[in-house]
Amino acid sequence: MTITLSDVKAAADRIKDGVVRTPCLESEGLSRRLGTTVVVKYENLQHTGAFKARGALSCLTTLTDEERSRGVVAMSAGNHAQGVAYQAQRLHAPATIVMPKGTPFVKVRKTTEYGAKVELEGDTLEEAAAHARALASDQGLTFIHPYDDADVIAGQGTIGLEMIEDDPELDVLVVPVGGGGMIAGCAVAAKGLKPSIEVIGVEPDLYPSLTNALKRGNIPCEGSTIGEGIAVRAIGATALPLIEEHVKDVVTVSETSMERAVSMFLSRDKVVAEGAGAASLAALIEHPALFAGRRVGLVLSGGNIDARMLSSVLMRDLLRLGQVLTLSIAMPDKPGQLNAVASICADLGANVLEVAHTRFAMDLSASAARLNITIETRDEAHAQLVITRLTEAGFTIRIKDPTEP
Repeated sequence: MTITLSDVKAAADRIKDGVVRTPCLESEGLSRRLGTTVVVKYENLQHTGAFKARGALSCLTTLTDEERSRGVVAMSAGNHAQGVAYQAQRLHAPATIVMPKGTPFVKVRKTTEYGAKVELEGDTLEEAAAHARALASDQGLTFIHPYDDADVIAGQGTIGLEMIEDDPELDVLVVPVGGGGMIAGCAVAAKGLKPSIEVIGVEPDLYPSLTNALKRGNIPCEGSTIGEGIAVRAIGATALPLIEEHVKDVVTVSETSMERAVSMFLSRDKVVAEGAGAASLAALIEHPALFAGRRVGLVLSGGNIDARMLSSVLMRDLLRLGQVLTLSIAMPDKPGQLNAVASICADLGANVLEVAHTRFAMDLSASAARLNITIETRDEAHAQLVITRLTEAGFTIRIKDPTEP
């Protein structure tokens, strides 16, 4: 089915009172760090914290009063579930959301808080989807697909519409890709308003579904990814022809790049992004030459990241950058050694976070001891200065691998 700029504009008119026109702003911090002009569409500030509220409302507003009164059903383990539940509650339409067994409690709770009935069914999204379709058939409910639906695609396309309206000078849009609904809609809208603009998709290395589709590849789509919101094995049939017509290219990004992007959004832009939502920034981090010297529009598509995951990502990034590291130091077992190490760290402005001292390291002489000291430094060069100064003081040092017990 063909979707046009007129369809996206019609969706924008239908949903304007039920979604946030999120900010689309140039980020000085990210631009300075990446050496190009970065403009961010902050969909993490959307209702329910993600862009999915747009497509859900676009679909719901096309239903008749009778269809709405019967209710809707959707399959999702995340943002689509909350988007449908939220918008259905606003329109007084009963909503049933089918989630796979094992969906985190926090996602189930958030969805029920928006008034939806949640059914846990199946071990995979595919099994949950089959159950949702069965409910739709048996109970006369309208099934709202997360991405393979023309009205949903048009609703997601309002992101691209707003970006070009707010910043007509953009040279390229960078859009995360899961099932393809958002990038298809955004590409139709952006190219319709500004034919010269390029649209580039981003997907995790572990789930290169669009790469496979466009390049006739057969790379497996599997594994655990921080970008779980875009961990989709196949592009939607409705979205794919639109992508083939309007999207310039697709790139994949590593788990490390997505983690760095989450951390960079927080440290440089002071905003929270989930892994999938940060994929667009990860593309700039991993493929800088592709965007050099251009005005780049990024879709930060969502900010629903678990607090424990965010904490882990931030700490891993500090370790990766050498700003937090553990030094394993062999030293003579005699008074004053711990004080000597601490004094050098203090003199150089390194912050000591944790100390573990043992006299029973079996790889050392009985006359020696081992000190594991975790320090925080300004950067890698500062960390190297501390190591050099400790070595000059006669200590034998090894940087401990973070995975070591």
